[in-house]
Parts: sequence; C-alpha cells; structure tokens
Amino acid sequence: MDISGIHHVTAITADAQKNIDFYCGVLGLRLVKLTVNFDDPGSYHLYYGNESGDPGSILTFFAWPEASRGRVGPAQVVAIAFAVPEAAYEFWSDRFRQHHIAAQGVLGAFGEQVISLADPDGIQVQIVAAAKAQDYHPTGGPIDPDVAVSGFHGIAVSEDGYELTARLLTDVMGFRAAASEGNRFRYQASGDRASIIDLLCVPDARHGAMGAGIVHHVAFRVPDDEQQVAWRERLHALGYNVTPVIDRRYFYSIYFREPSGVLFEIATDQPGFAMDEAPGQLGTALCLPPWLEPNRRAIEDSLPQLRLPQWSS
Repeated sequence: MDISGIHHVTAITADAQKNIDFYCGVLGLRLVKLTVNFDDPGSYHLYYGNESGDPGSILTFFAWPEASRGRVGPAQVVAIAFAVPEAAYEFWSDRFRQHHIAAQGVLGAFGEQVISLADPDGIQVQIVAAAKAQDYHPTGGPIDPDVAVSGFHGIAVSEDGYELTARLLTDVMGFRAAASEGNRFRYQASGDRASIIDLLCVPDARHGAMGAGIVHHVAFRVPDDEQQVAWRERLHALGYNVTPVIDRRYFYSIYFREPSGVLFEIATDQPGFAMDEAPGQLGTALCLPPWLEPNRRAIEDSLPQLRLPQWSS
C-alpha cells in the first residue's frame, strides 16, 4: 500500500505553443498526448514525458490562453526537478546558453548539482545530476540518450508549516524522512525514481494564487484500480475529503487536499497513453475521449493551431 512515487505533475500555461517549444524543443521531452481538458474541452491539455509516457516522467499542462500570471507561495508546488545522468551537467549548461535561457548552476540542497531556470510561464525548473538517472533514460527524440532527461527527480512544496503534511507523507503514504537542511525537509517514497518531495517551511511568506506559471496539483502513483479504491477508503477513514474515482482516460484518479491545502491526486499506472494511439504515434494528433468525440468538429474549431514537434525513435 505504500506510494512508490510521483505519477505526474500538472501545471498551467498561458501559451501552448511556447510551452511545447520549451519542453519538447529545449528539454527534449516527448509530447506524449495532445488532448483537451475534459472539464473544459475548449482548452488543450498537454502531456509530456519519456518515449513511452511512463509514470514518473509525466508533466502536464492546462493551456489557458492569456491566463493571468499566478503568484508563487504557500501552499503550492514551487519547483519541479528533472533527473539527468551525472555526466550530463555540462551538456545542459551549454544547451541553455545556446538557447539564450538564463540558467544558474548551483550546489543545491543536500550536495546535489543543480541547474535552475524558469520555463516560459515562470515555473521553476531544476535539472539535477542524479546517480541513477542513466538507468532509465528515454530513447529517441532530439537529445542523445546518454544525457537526456530521464523523468522527475522530485518536487518542492512550499508550506506555512510542514509537520502535518510530513505526518501524512510518513504515517499514511509510506514516505520516509530522508534528510533536512535549514527549512527544507526531504521525504522519499519507496520507489527508485520520481520519489522525492522536499517540504519548504516558509511561515512568513505571502500565500500563492492560482494562475499561469503555477502548479495545479501533483499525482502519486498506484499500480491498479484495487489499490486505488483501498487508498480512497483509507483516506476517507482518516477524515480527508476524497473525490470518487474519476476516469481520466489514461489513468483513474482520486483527489484530496493535504493539510496545508495542496491538491494531491492518486492515479493508476494503467491503462496508459497507448490505448488510443500506437506507441510510435503518441502525441501526433488530437485525441478525445469517447464522450467528447461527437463534438470533435466544434472542439477543433475552438482550439488554436499548434506546431507539433517531431519525434524519432
């Protein structure tokens, strides 16, 4: 019943094309799925990940054109860290310079080599040189697999106070307290990838506000429907307001808010992104769920045209 790690992270962008150009063209992620927000089918929902769209590599965006800029602060996910092989650090420093992207190389928390930068909407993105990253790097695409992003390293969550959230992570979700440094407290899930959450205790910080450039929620992974139902029952018994199971087409989801208010999701690994596209064709056309398919023409007419990236396996 332990959570093995992060399934996906979902954020908000005000410009779908700039978002694609950055995450595919610069970071070399694959556009795994081009679809719409099922609750707002007049807007895109973009999914990025590794070649096969494995859980732990998936970053998604609600594309809300001309959305006002959000405000960063508690309680929010305030940084998204990607893992790359340790030998790739100089490659990424050079790549960001070549693309004229302001990026700062720092010795990060707990002695990690980190390159920190902002995406086009201002989300803090970190590239972390990780010892095990080469064990599960993606193949294909524009970046040599020896240096490519391999998925998430982890996330940082800003909180007024961290103790209640830490108790949820350790006593309920199966994370372990791994380290602490100043006001940063690290917790690690049982899996071998996408498993780190850093809680940042910032009691005097101004509260954040939702908008472009803000992470909407983080999802944690479970292998199947049976475990998800068991998690729902467990969280409900502990007094959390948990949604019913919701069909997200490529996974099933339940949602609840952790004690400080960050929206948490528990998502299943299955059925995955190849259920409506061949693996080699992921992200090459607009995919709609069956209940929206009758409205395809109207939906396509309402969406802006996009230049989609090419992906080679």
